[in-house]
Amino acid sequence: MGAELLDRSVKPPRLNSLGTRVLEQARDLLQRTEALKSVTSNDAEPHGLLRIGLSHPLAEGTLIGPILALTEKYPRVRLRLLSELTSELFRRLLAGELEAAVVLLPEGKTAPPPLLTNIIASDRMEIVQGAAGNVDGDWKSLGRAPWVLNPPGCPLRASLIDRMERDGCTPMIAAEVHNMHLQLAFVQSGYGVGLLPARFIVRNHSIDTVKVLRPPSFDLRPSIAIVRVGQLGALEKAVGLLEHGIRQLFEAANTRKPVTKSRRSVPAKRRAARPPK
Repeated sequence: MGAELLDRSVKPPRLNSLGTRVLEQARDLLQRTEALKSVTSNDAEPHGLLRIGLSHPLAEGTLIGPILALTEKYPRVRLRLLSELTSELFRRLLAGELEAAVVLLPEGKTAPPPLLTNIIASDRMEIVQGAAGNVDGDWKSLGRAPWVLNPPGCPLRASLIDRMERDGCTPMIAAEVHNMHLQLAFVQSGYGVGLLPARFIVRNHSIDTVKVLRPPSFDLRPSIAIVRVGQLGALEKAVGLLEHGIRQLFEAANTRKPVTKSRRSVPAKRRAARPPK
């Protein structure tokens, strides 16, 4: 190193003042090297900041279970959650501002490269109106009804509008909000027709306060996916545990009694022939 680190005037030689300081720095360097190795090792105990993004339709209270399970098993992990549009989550992943994101994707689609997509579950969307609503379950009637939807940029909204446009209809937007609880309240009040996950309707015991509308050829089943840029090193196990918890949530939701209270299009002649109640 170009400097005397040993005092050779005594036997055996011992570290001089400079040598002692170099030894302290060397020990610190070794500790930092080991810490650096642990960050990149999949076998290391998960630790450090884990930034997870959630698309708006998935940001609901049931995720508390998997999140608490993660923080309880890996207490050295500091979890930071962000709810955003899927496109914004992709941007943040590519910018290195998130380690992973839990998103809804159209069925059969993946995140754009170089992002990596792992499909872990599927969801089912339902068109709903308030229990006292009188909108028929056909696209023409739905094209005349006011809608409560997510703001532009939501892939679910885009899929619905695309399907309606194929039948020559365009939804009349009455409200654009990200919050599903607020959307459900609008629908229940009769303010408009909405597009909500079947699991959310069942979980909130709302089947008696809404009617499900099932127009022809409508079957919107988005995929639930974990999206990331690449390897996560020591945080790999933590993301794996979160993935497992979310998968179990959706498996449990899919085994529950499905939403069945629905209204389909009924010809005018048949409606007129019904006896009065």
